[in-house]
Formats: sequence, C-alpha cells, structure tokens
Amino acid sequence: MTATVASHRKTKQHPPAPLGGARTARTAAALALAGAAGVAAFDGTGQAAPRPTPAQVKGRVDALYQEAEVATQHYNGAKEQADAARAELSRLQDEAARRTQKLNAAKAELGTMAGNQYRSGGVDPTVRLMMSADPQRYLDGATILERAGSHQANAVAGYARRLGSVRQIRDRAEATAEQLERTEGTLRRQRVTIVRKLDSAEALLNRLTEEQRRRMTPEADPSEAPDDAGAQAPNSRAARAVSFAYAALGKPYVWGATGPSAFDCSGLTQAAWKSGGVSLPRTTYTQIGSGPRIDRSRLAPGDLVFFYSGISHVGLYVGDGKMIHAPHPGAPVRIAPIDEMPFAAATRPA
Repeated sequence: MTATVASHRKTKQHPPAPLGGARTARTAAALALAGAAGVAAFDGTGQAAPRPTPAQVKGRVDALYQEAEVATQHYNGAKEQADAARAELSRLQDEAARRTQKLNAAKAELGTMAGNQYRSGGVDPTVRLMMSADPQRYLDGATILERAGSHQANAVAGYARRLGSVRQIRDRAEATAEQLERTEGTLRRQRVTIVRKLDSAEALLNRLTEEQRRRMTPEADPSEAPDDAGAQAPNSRAARAVSFAYAALGKPYVWGATGPSAFDCSGLTQAAWKSGGVSLPRTTYTQIGSGPRIDRSRLAPGDLVFFYSGISHVGLYVGDGKMIHAPHPGAPVRIAPIDEMPFAAATRPA
C-alpha cells in the first residue's frame, strides 16, 4: 500500500495541548508576526524581493526543520521530566494524607491520655509537652522524657516522629511542585520555538507549486519491506524493532508523538524497540547512551543511527546503508540512506 503524502498546506503542526486561553491568543499573535518576519528576512526585504529558487527554499526549510527538531528533543525531555514530577507529586500527596491520618490518630490517643490524667488528679508532663506550641521544644522534650523512662514517653515520642515525617513529606511535595512549575515553563518556551520554526518553513513551502513540493518530499512505500525484514539483525529484539519500523512506513511525522498513528524521530525508535521488549529513553540525546557505540562499518539492522553534531535526529538502521526514520512535518516515516544527513554516531541498544 502506498502512503499518501499530504501537502505542506495541510500538515501544519500545532502544540499537543494549549496552556491557557489568553496566553495562547497572545502567543498565536506573536508567532504570526514572527513567521512573517522570518520570511521577510529570508527575502532580504519585505517588498520587491526576487522569488527564491526551489533549491534555496529547500535549503532554508531543511535548516528550519532541523532547528525545530532540536527544540522538539528539548521539549520531549522536558515533558518526560514533567510527567515524572507530576507522578511523584501525586505520590507524595497521597503519602502525606496517609501519614497525616496516622498523626491525627496518635494525637487523639494522646488526648485521651490527657483526659485520663486530668480525671486522676493531674496532667503528666509528657501531655503538657504535647500541648506545646513550640515544635522544637516539643521534639527536644520528647527525647528527654523518653530517656527518663516516663510511662507515656513512648507515645509522645511516636507522635513527634509522625509529626516530623509529615513535615518532611510536605516539604518534598512543595519542592516537587516548584520543579514541575519550572519544567512546564520550559515546555511552553519549547512549544513557541517549535511552532515558530514550523510556521516559517510552511510559509516558504507555500511559495512552491504542488509539483515542486512533491519533489522535495518523496512518498514512503510500505511495500518496500522485505519478507525477511530484520533477518540479519544481531538478535531477536533488534529483529522485532526492525519489523515494527517497516510496519510504520507511511505514518505521519508529528512532533512529540510516540505512536501508534504518528511519530517524531525518537518516538519512532522508542516505539520500535519497545516492541522488541527494550525500554529506550525518550530523546535522541538520551537514546544515544542506551547501549554500546557501534562503528559505522559494523552497523547491523536495529542499530540506532544519530545525526548532526547536537545529536538532534535518530533513525533505525535496516541494512544496505539505509535507515527508517520519521523525517519532519509533511514527510511520513520512510526509508532513506544514512548519508542523507551528517552522520554523528550509532548505538546498539542493550
């Protein structure tokens, strides 16, 4: 089955989720101005500039896509961190609630103890200590009473430990919430950068004819998959990763996507190796550390091949000097020679 490649007019990439109405509206307006400014700068002037040749457009568009992919990898990394922080915050909040419940039960037990002391003609010093408004004095005093062998010292000391534990958990939750807020700020900035780059690329592509755009973006044909896809892979996990990549041919590139219907470059390699039972990290600059480095002359199907000095793009090697990768918006998952981009390194996931 031959995949149909939509025109660049129909493949405009937008952030996965808005971050607020007013802020989104302001950002959209700013991006529209930024995109227009970028095109004007490419022309040299905003008026009677000569129409760029298809080769010039391709060169500038390729550069914009590569810059957008750098930002996409930073976005992916920040999103991974945000997801982890969000999960940790939820866990800490649940833990704080459980420990607070136990603390309240211990406090109620001490209250009962105080009532008994009062009715028996006096209040034990351990109970007076529990009523103290000074936490440090409370904790210090509890230690002294415990050493003195007071009848109720263990109960008071237990309450003190629970109180300290709850405070520690709440402090950790607060720090995690602050980290999450900072990470979400990074996500917003990367979204703005990605959209600006992609909008500028689209504005340039819109100057070309449909035929010129088609020449720039070859179609991916899933029928290219051989019957023995992955047969030369070094192990069964790599073979399954290769088979997955062949099955993904023709699926669209969407930045931030990890499948099953769309992918970005590191999302494709992550999903492919996941099908082989191997968990890869999310970004290109972390996937490169997922196994031993492989010399280019020793590449085998399933190896990850990385490109550009900043390790901003990755593909899955399939043999014969070729890879399967998710190139950029408007270019679906396809087979390409690894010489198509500046080769940086290769890794064999372990």
